[in-house]
This record gives sequence, C-alpha cells and structure tokens, in this order.
Amino acid sequence: MAKAKTIFQCSECGHETSGWLGRCPGCGSWNTLTETRINPQISPAASRRGPWLNPEDAAAGHDAASIMNLSDISGDENNRFSSGLPELNRVLGGGFVPGSLILLGGDPGIGKSTLLLQVLGKASPGTTLYVSGEESARQVRLRADRLEVPPAHIRMLAATGFSDIAAALIREKPQLAVIDSIQTVYVDDLTAAPGSVSQVREAAAGLLRIAKGQGTTIVLVGHVTKDGSIAGPRVLEHMVDTVLYFEGDRQHSYRMIRAAKNRFGATDELGLFEMSDRGLLPVASASRIFLEGRPRQVPGSVVTACMEGTRPLLIEIQALLNDASFTSPQRMAQGIDRNRLILLLAVLEKKFHFGLNNQDAYLNVVGGIRLNEPAADLAIVSALISSMKERPVRDGVLVFGEVGLSGEIRGVANADRRIMEAAQMGFQSFIVPGSCRKACERLSLSESSDLFYVDRISEALDLLFV
Repeated sequence: MAKAKTIFQCSECGHETSGWLGRCPGCGSWNTLTETRINPQISPAASRRGPWLNPEDAAAGHDAASIMNLSDISGDENNRFSSGLPELNRVLGGGFVPGSLILLGGDPGIGKSTLLLQVLGKASPGTTLYVSGEESARQVRLRADRLEVPPAHIRMLAATGFSDIAAALIREKPQLAVIDSIQTVYVDDLTAAPGSVSQVREAAAGLLRIAKGQGTTIVLVGHVTKDGSIAGPRVLEHMVDTVLYFEGDRQHSYRMIRAAKNRFGATDELGLFEMSDRGLLPVASASRIFLEGRPRQVPGSVVTACMEGTRPLLIEIQALLNDASFTSPQRMAQGIDRNRLILLLAVLEKKFHFGLNNQDAYLNVVGGIRLNEPAADLAIVSALISSMKERPVRDGVLVFGEVGLSGEIRGVANADRRIMEAAQMGFQSFIVPGSCRKACERLSLSESSDLFYVDRISEALDLLFV
C-alpha cells in the first residue's frame, strides 16, 4: 500500500507547502497552514475533475466545453426571480440571478438558516431544494412550523456527501437550492476531514459547475471565524458570485445583511430585518428604527445622515468627554474607525486648543451600525464639542460633512437625498457643506426649515450653539 502524502495548505489563500511554516509564503498570514492528507491512489487529475464535472460528463470521460460568440448570448437581465423578501432583493440587486452561486456568512445563531427557510417557503412549490448537513429533517420541520412556513413548499435532503448532493441537484433541477452548510460537505476522492481547506474548495468548485451548467441558483451557508470572516480558504470568496454577511447583535432584535461582493449588483446596499417569533421581518423605515428612543436636548448627541447604497439613513452619534485618569488619555470608538476619532480630535486641538489631550474621549454610533463614510465627520466633531461644553446642540438639527485636516468642511455626495430623508422625519434645521449648495437648490423644503451652508468648523459651531 502506498504511503499517504501530507501537505500543508493555507486557509487564507490556498497556498500549498510540503512542511509546516508559521507564516504563509503566499499571502503572509500567520498560523494559517493546516495539514491535509492526500490519497496517492487517486490521481491529481481525477481529483480535480470529479467535483467539476456533472455525473453525465464524468461517465462520458470528457468535459463538454464549447466555443461561442459573445453576440449569441442573451444580455437580458429580466430573468431575475424574487426572494420574497424586499430587503434581501435590495442587497442582491433586484433578486436571485439564475445560475449564480451565493455565499452567506454570519455568526452562530444570527438567523442564517431562518432567513433561507423563509425564502424557500415563499418560492413556488417544487422549485426548491434544502440540503441540510447540520440538522436532521425533524429539526428543520420544527423550525418551519415555528416560522409558519408551508412545509409542502420545501423539498429537503439530509446529506453531506458531495456525490449525493450533486446527483440530487442534477436529477431534480431546482430553481433555488440551499446548502447548509458548505463546511459539512465532503468529497469522497479526498481524505481530508470535512471543513478543511481542500474539502471546502473542491466541494464549492463542484457546486459552481452545477450552478453554471444547469442554471440553478445555489446558496451556500458558511461558518465564520472569531474575527468575523468566513471560515475556509479565501479562494472560496473569489469563486462565488456574491458574498453576503449577516450582521447583528443577538442581544438586539435587528439584523443587517451587507454584500461584500456582488457580480450582479452594487456592494454597498444594506438590508435590515427585525427578528421576531415569526422569523425575520423586513424593516421599511430604517431611520425611524435607529432614532427610536433618542433623548432630546442632551449634550453630546447629534444626528447625521449616512448613505447605505441608495438608501439614506439617519444615525445618532453620541460622544462623551471626561477628565483623563491616567497620563495617556483613552480613545474608544464603537461603530467608527478609532483612528478617525483620533484624527478629528487632533484637528480640534490644533485649531481651537480645547485641551482635549487631557481628556478621555468615548464615541458611540447608536443602533449597532458601522459608519465607513467621512460624511459623519462634522457630526462627530459637533458631538465632541457639545459634550465638552455640556451644552446640547440646536433642537431638530441634522449635521453632515467631511472635515479636512485644516478645519475645512468638504462636500459629500447625495446631499439632497440626505436632507429629504431628514425632512420626512421632522427635522427642520440642516447644517451642510457649502460645496453642496448646487445639489440642494432644487429641494422643496417647508417655510419653517432652515438650511445653513458652512465652510469651516467654526461656522458650524456658531450655528449649533445658539
């Protein structure tokens, strides 16, 4: 009997070495090389061919490849089909695309299986297939009953072998299939354990070929690591068409879906859901949710408007300044980059000499959302100064704008949409960058509304504290 060969593969980039190394030579990551055993009786070519070919092609012994002109291929995008959930359709770019491979990741218990079971329940009977590798059929039925999902709409397969799953997909030809999860699927030709780098990569490659070959939309559920990234080789995210992240705090009822990659739509859209006893319910008025329970006329509290794709959201930013207890002041931020907070504090200290170097600074974005765009800079600065002065800002005011290192206020995109969203929520005062004047000229605000244009931080402070 031939001796089994052992190689080490990087879980981040898939790089292979003959021996263990602390740092991957391919991507430079530390402690990512895992041991994998290869059966020498299986040729490398057969190992690569198995998952990539359909059973009919494998039996014929060849890959049915053909050359065609791009002009002969239809470019119609009207063949999308709805998921049944408007918020999920928004993130996907309008719905599922036939033949696409989608990867959905999230923390344990965040609601991935619940969301997909609801999607399958809204589809036409006989057009879906739910492959469960982690739960028994009875467990899935109990969840379906709790969510009031019609069990007759869902066809289920409890299997973890790739050959069984591939045969079922080719035989049934469902319109939408869910694999829960990709880490439980194993390829018989490989001796590595399920969930390893080689198993996840080969199983995903086979499912990709089936999805493209027969037009089945396949959704893969992926586990995540401690830092929040999807477990398995990073090449998995390159293979799929769409990567979705399911975010949220299990202590709160709201869940968010973001697209980290989308070949059929934008990657900056946000889907918002509320977890209830009947499953995940789409949230239509997201701004109202984030501002619910907001205290009025409290120092350190400022409302800003951020853009998540095509949707403007009103977010409350809270700041707290306190005398430092140690030589080095603390800088803590929840919901924004901590380095951004340090940069804005340096600008304030340089221009106004407030003595912030002797105070601890704490910043929080209410609602659990994370702000990545610089349009919230002016609101952060306003909240910090409001907390330092122990004075609330003007009542019913919306503040947004990017702050430069010299203290200037720079313009942001979609200023008119941000203002209209705030006006619908009852805000009457708006402090915006002066460079956004042209974009705001066509706005039709009420006579009681005040629109102020500022070019410097000092101008904004004169309007905020009156």
